[in-house]
Amino acid sequence: MTIDWRYTVEENLGILSVAGYLGPDAVRRFTGAIGWALARGTGPVVVDLTELRSWSAEGQLAITEAARRLAEAGRGLELAAIPADGSLVPAGDFPPIPVHADLAAAFAAHSAEHGERVEGRHEWRTTGWPTRDGQGE
Repeated sequence: MTIDWRYTVEENLGILSVAGYLGPDAVRRFTGAIGWALARGTGPVVVDLTELRSWSAEGQLAITEAARRLAEAGRGLELAAIPADGSLVPAGDFPPIPVHADLAAAFAAHSAEHGERVEGRHEWRTTGWPTRDGQGE
């Protein structure tokens, strides 16, 4: 089992929505999604885990590694709606990872920030991610 993802840029905030199971078999795909976000945005990235069913220790480590990669590029990583077990085990030298209760809380945390706004909304996704009409491509 693997993941599907959608990356959206809205007003200097990147939203990487992840669905499925972030286990050992999905780590490479998640790492690729982070690379996509690095290439197509400039602000912080919120990883929206609303549709994530669960994650493994390897999946959690992939998230902490993503936080390190983004920090090296001068960007932050935040989480929204972590799985019910609530665990995340960052290693001692990894950057802090803010956690929001849900995506609305993440947007609210950034609504007071100022900066150059991105015109419109930009979106990229895996072929398995449902489109607006509810069907994957």
